[in-house]
Amino acid sequence: MIKRSFFALSKPRLTYDMLDTSLQSAEELAVPGSLTLLLSEEIDSAKKALIGPGDAVKKGQKLKLYEDSTPYVLSPVAGTIKGFDSYSDDFGNKATYILIKPDPAVKADDQWAQTNLEETLEFVADYLGQIPGALPVSTLTNPNYAIRTIVVTGADTDILCDTCQFVCTAYAGLMVAGAKILKAMTQADRICITVPENLSAQMDLAGFNVLRTSDTYPSTLPAMVMKDHLGKELSPGAIPEDAGVCFVSPEALVSLARTYETGNPVFDKIVTLIDKGGKKYRVKATIGTPISKIFSCFNVQINERDRIIIGGPMRGFATYTVHHPVVPDMDTIIVQDRDVIPELSDNACVNCGECVRICPANVPVNLLVRYLEANLYEEAADRFDLESCIECGLCGYVCRARIPLYQYIRLGKHELLTLRENA
Repeated sequence: MIKRSFFALSKPRLTYDMLDTSLQSAEELAVPGSLTLLLSEEIDSAKKALIGPGDAVKKGQKLKLYEDSTPYVLSPVAGTIKGFDSYSDDFGNKATYILIKPDPAVKADDQWAQTNLEETLEFVADYLGQIPGALPVSTLTNPNYAIRTIVVTGADTDILCDTCQFVCTAYAGLMVAGAKILKAMTQADRICITVPENLSAQMDLAGFNVLRTSDTYPSTLPAMVMKDHLGKELSPGAIPEDAGVCFVSPEALVSLARTYETGNPVFDKIVTLIDKGGKKYRVKATIGTPISKIFSCFNVQINERDRIIIGGPMRGFATYTVHHPVVPDMDTIIVQDRDVIPELSDNACVNCGECVRICPANVPVNLLVRYLEANLYEEAADRFDLESCIECGLCGYVCRARIPLYQYIRLGKHELLTLRENA
C-alpha cells in the first residue's frame, strides 16, 4: 500500500502488506515432467565432469560438476539427467543448469537411509545447503564470522509479500523446532524473530526474542533491523555478519526441522503468486519446477512483453523466461501486465532531489548515479557513499526522470567488488 502526504515536499510512505488470512493453505503442485536445477559453477571443458546425460540419479543425491567442486545441488526426485549447459546470472557470470527427468521407478538415495543425520554445521553445509528457505550455511560455517545472534525474518522484507508471515503462522511448531536445532549447532547467544507490529494472526514464538517491526517500508531490511532493534549501525561496506548477526528465513528453519524429523531432505518450496490484478495464490512446488507450471495451475496468462518479477516490486528482479525454475530462496512471483509496467529511461538526472530526501541511508543518489553511469565505481564509493546504500529501491521509485537507480547501484556494487578482487 502507498500513502502520499498532501504536502509536496514530504516523503511518500510505503507500507508492508499484512498476512492474507483468506489463503489458509498452499496448493500442492504435482512434480512436472522436467526439473531444472541451478548450480553456481561454470562449466570447465578441460575437466572431466562427474555427471552426464543419461545418468540415473536418486532422490536426495548430491550432484556436483567436478571432483574438486564445492557448489552442489540435491536432486529433488529420482530420475535421469537429460543434460546440462551454461547460463548467465544477473551480472553476466556463468553458471550451470541441470535438467532432470523424474522416474518413479528409480529408488531413493540409500545414503539417507544409512546416514546418521548429525546436528552439526559441517553436516548441514555438506548435505543441506539447498533445502527450501536457503539456509545460509556458507555464512554460518565461515570462520571469519563469529555469529552470536540469529534473526529470523518473520516480517517480509518487501512490500506486497507475505510468504514469511504465512510460514510463521502455518508452521510455527516446526519453525520453533528448527530454531532450537540451529541454535544448538551455532552456539548462538540468542535467536530473534522479526514480526510485523500490526500482525493479527497468532503464532507460537517460544524461545524467540521478538522484534516488532514497523509497517513502514523499509523497516524490515537487515540494515534497518540492525539499527532500530539491535543497536548496531553498519559502517559503509559492512554486512550484518561482520557484526556477528545472521538473518535466516523461517522456511529454512521449517525445512531443517522436517529433515531431521523424517531423516530425509525436503524439496517442496512455498511460493506466493500475485497475478496482474493483484490477487494472491499460495502454492507448494518442488524445487526445480518451471514457474510456467505455477501460472498454468492458477490460469494466469502470460503475454508477450508482460513482466515476471521474482521477489517483491522494490527489490525483486525480472526474469526473461517462464521456464525459470523454483529455487530455494524464491518466495514471491509477481506478474505485471505489459500495459501498466512503469517505464524506465536513459534520461539525464533532473536534480529534483527526491532520491536524496527519501534515502534512509542519506546517500547523495543524484550525484552517485553520475559516477555509476560513467563506470567510475571506486570514485562512487569514495566520494558518494555507494557502499552505504541498503538497496531498498526507494530512490528508483521516486525518480522523476525514471532512471533505474536501484539497478545502477546493484551493478556498481558488483563491479566494485570485482575490481577489488582482481586488484
